[in-house]
Amino acid sequence: MTKSLTKVVYKPDTQSTDEFIVIVNPAEFKKWKAGDRTIPLAEVVDSFKVFYSNQGAQGILGTPSKQQLDTIFGTTKDVDVMTQILEKGKDQAGNGFTSGMTATNIARGSFSIDSKGKGLTGI
Repeated sequence: MTKSLTKVVYKPDTQSTDEFIVIVNPAEFKKWKAGDRTIPLAEVVDSFKVFYSNQGAQGILGTPSKQQLDTIFGTTKDVDVMTQILEKGKDQAGNGFTSGMTATNIARGSFSIDSKGKGLTGI
């Protein structure tokens, strides 16, 4: 069974392609977003890692620089940045993320993780 996770996407400007993304646990995030701030942030987010994409949420995700974080959020402190993304961002639910480690025959392919659609075989 896959672990159900949701991504919260924050766009600083509606015309911009820049997006900041945090992976969250959907049940805890809904409670937290509804106003239950007694839930520790460590239970809401999957990890204290902010992802950045200038290609949209479906593009390649990287890590933003400290200067990008300071320019957009006014701080580089991870807790403050996460809180702002969770408050201002929109959640995009998925069917769940898998680690990609379900292959039974590693010799058959490159064993790379492809999250863009058809996979490496094109099927």
